[in-house]
Amino acid sequence: MKTSTNNVINGNMELSQVVRWLATDGLVRQDKIDMVLSMARNAISSSEKDEHPFVYITQRGWENAQKAGSKLTMDDLMHWLSIKSGMKIVRIDPLKINVQQVTDVISLSYAQFFKILPIKITSTVVVIATAEPFQTGWKQEVARITGKAVQTVLANPIDLNRYIIDFYNVAKSVIGAKKQGNEQAGVGIQNFEQLMELSRRGELDSNDHHVVSIVDWLLQYAFEQRASDIHLEPRRDKGNVRFRIDGVMQQVYDIPAVVMTAVSSRIKILARMNVAEKRRPQDGRIKTRDPEQNEIELRLSTMPTAFGEKLVMRIFDPQVLQLSYAKLGFSPQHEQIWNQLIGQPNGLILVTGPTGSGKTSTLYTTLRQLAKPEVNVCTVEDPIEMIEPVFNQMQVHEKIDLTFASGIRTLLRQDPDIIMVGEIRDQDTADMAIQASLTGHLVLSTLHTNDTLSAIVRLLDIGIPAYLMHTCLLGIMAQRLVRTLCPHCKQEEMTDKTVWQDLLLGTELPIPESVYVAKGCTKCRYTGYMGRVGIYEMLPITNPMKSLIKISTDINELYEQAKKENYQPLRSNGLLKVIAGKTTLEEVLRVTPDPGLIMAANEL
Repeated sequence: MKTSTNNVINGNMELSQVVRWLATDGLVRQDKIDMVLSMARNAISSSEKDEHPFVYITQRGWENAQKAGSKLTMDDLMHWLSIKSGMKIVRIDPLKINVQQVTDVISLSYAQFFKILPIKITSTVVVIATAEPFQTGWKQEVARITGKAVQTVLANPIDLNRYIIDFYNVAKSVIGAKKQGNEQAGVGIQNFEQLMELSRRGELDSNDHHVVSIVDWLLQYAFEQRASDIHLEPRRDKGNVRFRIDGVMQQVYDIPAVVMTAVSSRIKILARMNVAEKRRPQDGRIKTRDPEQNEIELRLSTMPTAFGEKLVMRIFDPQVLQLSYAKLGFSPQHEQIWNQLIGQPNGLILVTGPTGSGKTSTLYTTLRQLAKPEVNVCTVEDPIEMIEPVFNQMQVHEKIDLTFASGIRTLLRQDPDIIMVGEIRDQDTADMAIQASLTGHLVLSTLHTNDTLSAIVRLLDIGIPAYLMHTCLLGIMAQRLVRTLCPHCKQEEMTDKTVWQDLLLGTELPIPESVYVAKGCTKCRYTGYMGRVGIYEMLPITNPMKSLIKISTDINELYEQAKKENYQPLRSNGLLKVIAGKTTLEEVLRVTPDPGLIMAANEL
């Protein structure tokens, strides 16, 4: 509700009054105030007049009188308003808000009229975000309706308007879908404990507009939050939606069970999967676009569980194929070693690490750089992670006996130069990969081991003769992904030299005087981290190393020889990234194995 300029302190802020305040506080130059006020009075359209003053100011790039040559930003204005109003600024984090709960507090029309949004509810307090700290006419009514104390916080007006629409739209869609599903089905969800109810249950139409809206919101939301995976997990009475962001799972939303079933069906339809089949695992893929219209690929996997069908969507950004080795996390030394390995005309190169350690990104980036017009690059994968036009990609189909081994055998008749094998799982696949490398092809593949030295032991364990490894094995790389520090809030602290002395024992790395630690801010959702980077361990198979590979290989001998050749374990490479200020010691210790423990485990 608009008020006069004179009474603005008791209502919504007027642009002209805000301009005068900014001038008084030195953010707008006094000699510019008449021009600025004239612009404010001559706002052309009614929509401009209804805009929040901060939106109007930032969109027009007004100069910040306190920072020569810079414009007034939304952060500048929000900081100023926080001081003026005495209210705390919050960043609305959708992942930490129970959307269904907060949208039950007030109606959409009420939220839009007063430009307020509930963001947290406890047993005694409801926290409401606003961009109009001097408009308090609604507080008493909300307190009466909820029976709780009202606490107000400041929020960016652009975020506020956006999330008011997003939250209420998705809540409306979920309620609408649930209502329709209940009308059609009564209760029923397909789960292990309720099989007796199947005969009287119906299905919510997966093409219902409410369901379509929920799926669209879910995908766009995941892209905006930089999620790498979307998990839809059925439970007895509801379904959980979780995102994996920077390697960590985050709870997003609870969806009624009948709606979860319809949402899963809608996604399966988009992926051209068998909607009727819910007893067996299925794989599929979807290609779509993010809000910036960049193409995004999603790989889908379903799995039957006690309470229904669990669905996971892994999000692949094709832009990762354009990344340089340095962007992936390679040091100049690693890049040099890797280029020497992949520059060989034939042989076998292995990339090792657990699921989700970035092996696919590394291999795809490598193959893209190798795929020139005069080179034939072929892959056999299960499943094909990302469609890449410059490769010839083959999908494994176990049901028709198209395995990794038979796929490699087929590729050898396709005149390849370079072959990528998605994973070496057994002796047959390993034998064919080695055979391909011995017949003049460069073969790249993955293997699930903790580090490079363990990969040698693993190949011997599955039955590969040592003499064949001497002939074809060029090198092994192990990798992990660590979260990178948020550039906006990381802080420098003095190191605990005792801890670092133990960690760096046996290495030539210097003990750092200080390192950066994670603190947390609104931009990183108070995690202290934003994004991920790879840490690597490279092991070229030199002649001295080959002489130690035998049936009774002693991994400690391999380790001592590798150290003589400047071998740098995963943890040491991670510590270098800590010293460089890219990540934290806690992150590196969390994801990297202790070299000493690996040696002991392999001896057993």
